[in-house]
Amino acid sequence: MPVPVVPYSEVDVLIIGAGPAGLMCANALANARVNVRVVDKRAVKVAAGQADGISPRTIEVFQSYGIAERLIRESVQVHQAAFYNPSSSGGIELTSRAPDVTAPSARYPFEVALHQGAIESIFLDSMTALGVEVERSTVPISIEISKDENELMDPASHPVRVTLQRLDVPEDQSQEEIVHAKYVVGTDGAHSWVRKQFDIPMEGEQSEFIWGVLDMVPDTDFPDVRNKSLVHSNHGSVLLVPREEDRIRVYMQLEDKDIINPATGRVDKERMGPEEMLEVARRSLYPYKLIPTTGILWWTLYIIGQRVASSFSIKNRVFIAGDACHTHSPKAGQGMNASMNDAHNLAWKIALLVRGWAEPSLLSTYESERRKYALDLIAFDKMFSTLFSGKPLTEENSHGVAPEHFMKTFQKFGGFTSGIGVHYNPSVAVLDRNQELASGLVIGERFPPYKFIRAADAWPFEIQDLLPSDFRFKLLVFTGDFSDPLQQARVKSMVANMQKPASFLNRYATPGKSSGNPRFDIITISKGRKEGFDLLQFPTLLRSHWSKVFIDDTDITSSFGGRGYSYYGVGPEGVLVAVRPDGYVGAIAPLDHVEELDAYFASFMKISA
Repeated sequence: MPVPVVPYSEVDVLIIGAGPAGLMCANALANARVNVRVVDKRAVKVAAGQADGISPRTIEVFQSYGIAERLIRESVQVHQAAFYNPSSSGGIELTSRAPDVTAPSARYPFEVALHQGAIESIFLDSMTALGVEVERSTVPISIEISKDENELMDPASHPVRVTLQRLDVPEDQSQEEIVHAKYVVGTDGAHSWVRKQFDIPMEGEQSEFIWGVLDMVPDTDFPDVRNKSLVHSNHGSVLLVPREEDRIRVYMQLEDKDIINPATGRVDKERMGPEEMLEVARRSLYPYKLIPTTGILWWTLYIIGQRVASSFSIKNRVFIAGDACHTHSPKAGQGMNASMNDAHNLAWKIALLVRGWAEPSLLSTYESERRKYALDLIAFDKMFSTLFSGKPLTEENSHGVAPEHFMKTFQKFGGFTSGIGVHYNPSVAVLDRNQELASGLVIGERFPPYKFIRAADAWPFEIQDLLPSDFRFKLLVFTGDFSDPLQQARVKSMVANMQKPASFLNRYATPGKSSGNPRFDIITISKGRKEGFDLLQFPTLLRSHWSKVFIDDTDITSSFGGRGYSYYGVGPEGVLVAVRPDGYVGAIAPLDHVEELDAYFASFMKISA
């Protein structure tokens, strides 16, 4: 019997693991027209359960890829949180209610909840339209990176060799394939095969807290069943999250003795099933009833591990993202959000390298930005989990968690848990200068939303919708009042400097392409009034298309707008703002110092060959 020939192929990016992080990365790279493949060992996608909470910042990210509308349509919005504590009669009582999201600049001031399978379907359908499908029942069995430094530094090389095995192919056909990739991204979960192949340790500790999770459609008299409810009782802690189709998710704290096998010291699912977990939740929710109307739809158990991988990349050719590089509790609802935002951070950097537009130093910022975030998240998670899992303050327990302390902590970290306040430190991709020129646009943080009026037709636009994840840097030119002769002269001088051969716009132009620069999108935001505004007065560079000029003015009904300059802390002298492809502020420069942007882009960009 002849031995089947092992097929051989090349690809720009191979993604291993098709959970939320892998699909976010694959969809982003497909949008960038990068040659990408994604493999997963599961024969079918997730059908129920798993992660379910999407933070305000992650909704903004979905919007930047054009897929937020479906997410919002299918999910449940969570606007309010309710806090319950022990009552004098032995049960629990409502202590307070508060906004679920405390992040003033959030475009979407709420979380959404939807099961992971439905979230993955949004990505899968978007990818299908772009010609990318998940290759299922496929596992990697070996991976190696070339040791040749010249090959590693060559942007055109494919130095990562992966052997894939198909689990659903008859024995008489080749079950293996050798793939040579420019880059490999391991998004293969907490027990990541990719991470283990490179002996990357997970640093941190297993926590003492054991949690159970139930999904159900409830019959209940609990008054806050459609709010996020954080319950501290004398019998343990419970978190309730409203879900789509009248469902709720119930997280409950479990006792070691109920769930740990004394012989092995490990969680033993045989010792506690969904019925026993439901009883635990009922004790904590007393005097309220909780009855599943259609049975338990999904359940699981886990010990919270709070760990971060020591490294997120190997030679800037293999990367790990999501649960493969950080694990933490679900109490603050950060797991899937952190994972998908890892992928969002990494994808544009890989895309620029594949196009030959950036130096490898840009890829190093993936680890420096996202590992710091993961460490911050673990520190927050330890504190929040300890508060949430701790015994409540009562007459018998004077060292317990005070209700007001718990709620204040919940609100204090709203910027962090919402994803809005994530801050990236200075690097080649974050130039920390001239912050005083736009005090409301924090360098290293995402560009906050505001509505401006399009000059050509008085159509109001949310500025974040002018900053899509299309792998271009957006150059926002706040011109000030162009009708002021002095300011007009400053703007024209800036345009002249930008059109010099050594300026970044020309330095990084694509040879032979006469119209526009595929790396940059210039958006003009002027002071002025829509009634008498003439967009044709601007130099052509600032109005490459009629749709690129906006006014900081109110809408036609005077309902909103007109205060964007003051909201962003921009003075009458105007400012230049470079926004990265992932929507984060990369650099700020005065109009009369275009050379500062030249230096910023020169730190990581490559001249087209």
